[in-house]
Amino acid sequence: MLEQLKRKFRMSDSQFAGFSGCLKKLKVPAKTTLLEEGELAKKIFFIEKGCIRVWFNNDGKDLTTQFFFENETVASIESLKKGIPSMLNIETIEPCILWYISKQDLEKILSELENVQELKNEFINSLFDRMFHYMNHFFSFLRDSPLKRYQALMQEKPMIIQRVPQHYIASYLGVSSVHLSRIKSQLIKEKS
Repeated sequence: MLEQLKRKFRMSDSQFAGFSGCLKKLKVPAKTTLLEEGELAKKIFFIEKGCIRVWFNNDGKDLTTQFFFENETVASIESLKKGIPSMLNIETIEPCILWYISKQDLEKILSELENVQELKNEFINSLFDRMFHYMNHFFSFLRDSPLKRYQALMQEKPMIIQRVPQHYIASYLGVSSVHLSRIKSQLIKEKS
C-alpha cells in the first residue's frame, strides 16, 4: 500500500519518508463509522482493502452518495479543509484495512511540500474527480430514470454491483430496495 501511495503522489524517497512516517494503519470490521455527520473531519483515509460508503441522512432516510474501494482516498474534504462540521457519514461496508493521516500531520506535510507541483496537481485532480462524480450523479437524477441509472452503474462500475449490498445500491440510486428488485427483474425478463 505504501508503494502505491508513493507512486500516486509522485514523491521523492525523502519526501515520502516524511509522509509515510505520519501514516497509521487501522483494521476495522464492516459497518464501522469512520466519520459521523456533524463531526469535524480530522483524518484522511487510504483504502488498502475493503469498501467504504459515503452517505447522509435526509429526514431519516439514508442516501448514499459514493462508494470507495481499494487504492482510493476518502475524507470529508470540506470539513477537513474548512474546519466545518461534516455533511456526510463515512462508513465501512466490508471489513477494511485502512491507512490514515491526521489533519495536523497532513497540513504539516503539505506546507513542507508546497513547492512540489506534481503533488499539488494530484491533489487538485483528486478534488476535480470527486466533483465530477458528484455532478454526474446529480445530473443522472435529473435526466435518467432509475432503470437507466442502474444500467449505467452496471456498465461503468460493475464492482459496486458485485460487492455492495442491494439496499445501499438502492440508496445510491434513489429508489427503495423493492423498486431495485423490480428493475433487476425487468432486466432479467428483457434478456430472456
